[in-house]
Amino acid sequence: MTGSEPLSIDEEYAMQQSWRKDDDKCTFIILAKETLDSSSQSCNIYDNSRMIGDVNFYLNSSENPHEAELEVMIAEQCSTGKGIATEVLRLMMEYAVNDIKVTDFVVRIKDTNASSIHIFEKKLGFEETERSAVFKEVTLRRRVDNALHASLNRWSAHATRVDYVI
Repeated sequence: MTGSEPLSIDEEYAMQQSWRKDDDKCTFIILAKETLDSSSQSCNIYDNSRMIGDVNFYLNSSENPHEAELEVMIAEQCSTGKGIATEVLRLMMEYAVNDIKVTDFVVRIKDTNASSIHIFEKKLGFEETERSAVFKEVTLRRRVDNALHASLNRWSAHATRVDYVI
């Protein structure tokens, strides 16, 4: 968990509804993957029981309007350690860069959260820029460059966008 707290499905939907009207926030609910059987060709994206977390970004920097602060939370313990956070962060970053034109990313992570720090540093190429003893958190940053663009395109090549209808 980067910095967010677990919410119920109703709280998640209420938050998403309010954020749909807010131009400086973007959130996606993370659903568990389902194994397709021979009688089904698609997963039910509206099945609330599949919710395992969320991924968000905020455009809240007064100094750089193209900087996105990322957050991810995998709330279901049985879904941690499977690469899900890495995968959804890569997809969220691809969306932020290609659709919203984000040029810089920042994350603030509790300094005791070694797994999240590992994901951002080792899997996503972020670098530590600050450490706060008062807030007990570490700040990591990643600038969007040609290498990141290429990685994002490679990481998202398998993904299919699905319109979510309310």
